[in-house]
Amino acid sequence: MPAVPAWPPKSAPRLFLAGPLALGNTVVLEGAQVHYLGNVMRAAPGDAVVLCDDLTGEWAARVVAAGKRAVTLEVAALLRPREDVPDFTLIAALLKKPQFDMVLEKATELGVRRIQPVVTRRCVADALNPDRARAVVTEAAEQCARTALPAIAAPLKLDALLRAWEPDRALFFADEAGGEPAAPAFAARRGPAAILIGPEGGFDAAERAAIRALPQAAAITLGPRILRAETAALAATALWMALAGDWTK
Repeated sequence: MPAVPAWPPKSAPRLFLAGPLALGNTVVLEGAQVHYLGNVMRAAPGDAVVLCDDLTGEWAARVVAAGKRAVTLEVAALLRPREDVPDFTLIAALLKKPQFDMVLEKATELGVRRIQPVVTRRCVADALNPDRARAVVTEAAEQCARTALPAIAAPLKLDALLRAWEPDRALFFADEAGGEPAAPAFAARRGPAAILIGPEGGFDAAERAAIRALPQAAAITLGPRILRAETAALAATALWMALAGDWTK
């Protein structure tokens, strides 16, 4: 007798929606999500769709009706609760759009809780389109099967960031002038943490002095090679996740 196929299938499309979702809810999709389900995924009545609401978790739903302008779904089962996200913030200096999009996308895949763009004196950009940024992280979360979206804060100038620093949060910052190797630094200081990565031109002397003056700050190095800003942000995030984040589970 053939095995009953798993439901929902692993190939079921995934979407983030405004929630909260609950068993038996009827959800009506419009706009870009209708195009994606109808024209790209060819969804038809009875097909499965996986829904996340960034509040309660991940749900299986069935397509009830599929039209050109709307798709109606019925929420059928809770698959898993919203993931427990480590208390980690990536603070990344604003870069040109393609490079910063990469940071947003890959940081989402790596599991960060919060992304804080920062503006320093050597930044080549000083603004972020919040709608575009949200779209980038949402698509990344859908593709990597996250059940939680990272919060994206409005850009802050470095001095404002330092003035408002939380007293119980460690601040690791990649300093081209030298510091402790990142791995032992991360392993030694557990608890709420953030990693600060500067722009392509690095921090200037005054910025470096201001960061080092913060009691919670610890300068780190990321190996013997010179890394691009986006590479440094993602390498540091991956290493923290491996040593102190949810990769240890």
